[in-house]
Amino acid sequence: MLAISITSCEENSSNESQVNQLEESVTSAEMKPHRVATVDSALTEVKAGNTEKLNVEESKKIADKMEEIPKEKAVTSNDLVQKSAEFDGDYLMGKFDPNTHLDFSAIASKYASKSGMRMRTDAYQQFIKMYESAKKDGISIRVISATRPFHHQKSIWEAKWNGKRQVDGKMLPSNMEPKQKAMKILRWSSMPGTSRHHWGTDIDLNDLNNAYFEKGQGKKIYEWLTANASTYGFCQVYSPKGNSRPHGYEEEKWHWSYLPVARQLTNLYKEKLSNGDIGGFSGSESAELIDIKTKYVLGINPNCE
Repeated sequence: MLAISITSCEENSSNESQVNQLEESVTSAEMKPHRVATVDSALTEVKAGNTEKLNVEESKKIADKMEEIPKEKAVTSNDLVQKSAEFDGDYLMGKFDPNTHLDFSAIASKYASKSGMRMRTDAYQQFIKMYESAKKDGISIRVISATRPFHHQKSIWEAKWNGKRQVDGKMLPSNMEPKQKAMKILRWSSMPGTSRHHWGTDIDLNDLNNAYFEKGQGKKIYEWLTANASTYGFCQVYSPKGNSRPHGYEEEKWHWSYLPVARQLTNLYKEKLSNGDIGGFSGSESAELIDIKTKYVLGINPNCE
């Protein structure tokens, strides 16, 4: 059955109501994932609020246009995952622009601590559902950090590596051994090309300190998340370190990952990439010294695998 994706972007939420506008968007394949409909239901939606019906010639014209869309541009979708193209190495390492990527949406101000943040549309839709559910229970959650592409993570990493930004309250000496220096930075910051924040599936909520989630309102928020986040596909990927998770980042009670997509990406990273693929920044030689892929990219909460 022929299917198209109809969306409404935050930046332009008005519903298209003219057939020629639909044809234009179809021709250019500017389709952002929101939900999938048949041609008939798509036309019904385009005509929402208008009792006038399309004639046979108009319907056939749009159907013909739909057949012309290159398969690589078509949006594949189900209830939990929506994507416009297959994931590749550049996607896994954050080497793309989330501001122009078809599968990403801007996070509305009511859900975020600041403007300009973006995340995958599929993850965002489920986050909104989680937000509304929490709100009904008297719990307020908000996104304080979302997608960070490669170049963003590179700027954070290199500022610490090159002694322009403090690590644990002090600048790292320039003569420190690469492995030792990288381990210091990795205590709280990801190496470029290895961060889950590259993917648009992972978000930081409310506060970047575990202590916040251990008392008062923060504790209520964390208890609600641990009890309910999985209903919407989210999992705390950095659980306490121990026998079940001996390697990787310290516990992060604020970091939640959208598993329907992130699980696929984790498995692809495991299959397709090696430590040798990670480069393009100061200190990249430490990736192999540490075995960054095994110990950090894959060093996550077993319940999130």
